[in-house]
Parts: sequence; structure tokens; C-alpha cells
Amino acid sequence: MRPEMPQFQPKDPAYAERVRASFNLQQAMHLIGAELAVVEPGYTEIHLPKRPGVTQQHGFIHGGVVGMIADSAAGYAANTLTPADTSVLTVEYKMNLVAPADGDRLVARGEVVRPGRTLIVTRADVYAIRDEQWTLCAIMQQTIMAMQGRKEREA
Repeated sequence: MRPEMPQFQPKDPAYAERVRASFNLQQAMHLIGAELAVVEPGYTEIHLPKRPGVTQQHGFIHGGVVGMIADSAAGYAANTLTPADTSVLTVEYKMNLVAPADGDRLVARGEVVRPGRTLIVTRADVYAIRDEQWTLCAIMQQTIMAMQGRKEREA
């Protein structure tokens, strides 16, 4: 169930295609098996199935991997609201790991808190899902820098 969120108007009518194309350039997301499942104005979801390559010594999904998908989900939420010629870059984030990432899959929900022309404040909640029980395992707040006129590398 998606939380209630403010309604944002994207500046780029082709924002979803642009965000998905950018996600496809992220080799790190391919490496861990993450999928950009939802792209809406000011909101994205990244889904990650549990697999042996992303776990730590207790069998939970590694906190670094949790941070990766939280960072990307919130960053891409910001990117949905930028103009077509603008890319984004994380300036900082603070993450609290509030429970072990002990699930068959993770869902990172990224959302824009406050859009700005240069700085965009975002947040992400990451849930571990087992037997359709959702357990909040991480909360992140982030600042994104919008880089006008800066293109991403080509595939």
C-alpha cells in the first residue's frame, strides 16, 4: 500500500522514460539484481530479491545494499521532478537501520520531501518483506543536487 504523498508536477513530460534510462545505466543496480518497479512524479520504488550475493554473515541483506537501494530510490524520486537536461547527484544522506533486512525481498520507497531548483530533499523507507509481512528496516533522509545542463554518460 502506497503512502499518501503530495502531488508534484514533473517539469519533463518524458520523466519516466528518462529516469528508467538512467537507472539502466547503473551497473551497481544490475550487480545486485535491483529493479526500478515504480516511477511516478516525486516517488519511485526499487525492488530487490534476496540472493546469496547480497547477504551478510547472519543471512540478512547487507546494510550497504540497503543503503544502495535507499539512495537510488530517493535520488530517482528527485530526478522525476527535474527538467529534461538535468541530472542528479547525492550530496549527503543519513540512514537509520531500524531492523535487520530479513526478508525474501526488499522494497525501497523514495519520495521527494521538498523540491528545489538546486537542492532537493528526499526520504526513503526500506521494507523487508517475508510472507507478505512488511517490516520497516531502514529510514533515510537525503539531499540531492540538481545539475542543470549536465548529461549522464551514454550506455
